[in-house]
Amino acid sequence: MQGRITISKGQSSVATFTRGLEPSLLGALRIDVSAVLALDIIVSICKSLTDSTDPRPWQEKLEDCFASFDVEILEEFFRTFSEEFKEEEVKSWIDRLGNENYKSFVERLLGAARYRQLIDAVKEDGAVVTLAIRRGVRALMPFAVAWGDALSLMSKEQMKVAKRTDALAFNAVQLIVSLDDFLGEKLLPELPMEGTAATSSDLAAWAPDGPEALAAQFRTLVTEASTRRLERANSPLVRKIRGARDALTYSADGVSQAANSLIELLDRVMREAFPPAEVLRWIDENLPEEEGFTYIKDGQRAPTKRAEALCFVYGGGSVMPVEPNQYELSVFHDVVALVLVSARTKLQKLKHADSGTPEEREQLIAVLAAIEGALMLGLTIGGLSADPQPPYELPAA
Repeated sequence: MQGRITISKGQSSVATFTRGLEPSLLGALRIDVSAVLALDIIVSICKSLTDSTDPRPWQEKLEDCFASFDVEILEEFFRTFSEEFKEEEVKSWIDRLGNENYKSFVERLLGAARYRQLIDAVKEDGAVVTLAIRRGVRALMPFAVAWGDALSLMSKEQMKVAKRTDALAFNAVQLIVSLDDFLGEKLLPELPMEGTAATSSDLAAWAPDGPEALAAQFRTLVTEASTRRLERANSPLVRKIRGARDALTYSADGVSQAANSLIELLDRVMREAFPPAEVLRWIDENLPEEEGFTYIKDGQRAPTKRAEALCFVYGGGSVMPVEPNQYELSVFHDVVALVLVSARTKLQKLKHADSGTPEEREQLIAVLAAIEGALMLGLTIGGLSADPQPPYELPAA
């Protein structure tokens, strides 16, 4: 792909540096023009998305970002990149950049001054991309907490039903915290973050008191996000969650009242989004060969709770086929649906609780957290609500 594409005029410092090099020098350095253009696009996107002074939705930012590149150049780039790009090339670029002999060769070829300019340019681009990655990682935390709360309701037997026991075993919150710590400890100190849009919160450690303390902060945000998304899908049902919390706080038989409210919430939010007839049609179109999604009620075919939950989580959309006429549920959709069904089953038992013991209240609180997490995830991936901006603010460090 060398030399086919003119290096663009985006916001990458490395792209700016290479525009000043002679073609013969680029060839000697084995700098691939398409790789530079890819970096220019990535850095431009990262700068645009991390620009805190621009209040526009991220979609508009991306549109403006791509508008700064010549359409023909972009089309040619994506065409050649898709045709000729190979994983081995990426590994080769990375190995080359980390090779001391190659570094010495580049310094001799460019001279000390220009070599230092190149190193500075690489670090400047690295700082922009690292900031975008850190913000992206941190933006995933509410979803990781919601996922963890949802999974806490599942037994090992239920995880086996999902056929993804290994995939469900990892701790999403711990994974995000570990990645965030790596960025903060290994990359940020080595990069010129002062040249980016980074704030003090972006640069500060995020979980000095451990993952559990951080997750507790975000659990409130999950509640708020779940409530906002539920309000967009069916605003009257928001009262059911609030009523459940009020019952737990103020009522002597609060566990039973809260359980009743939450059962009605789950039934109505799914059935009002997709009535039984629509669920049956969805099952016939997407999972025609699967068993256990329908049963006979009063002589009529009816969908099971799991079928209702799956249709809800898929937002009535298609299940992607793994082969022609053969479909397989995604682990994400399947687990969220199983959590909703499991939560309803546990609520049915708690509905008859009349002792009001601390254990019963703790069980209800755990179920409520799982429901809020599952609804937040279900309403998000099901496409029942759309929000161009994240429905929460990250807590201050």
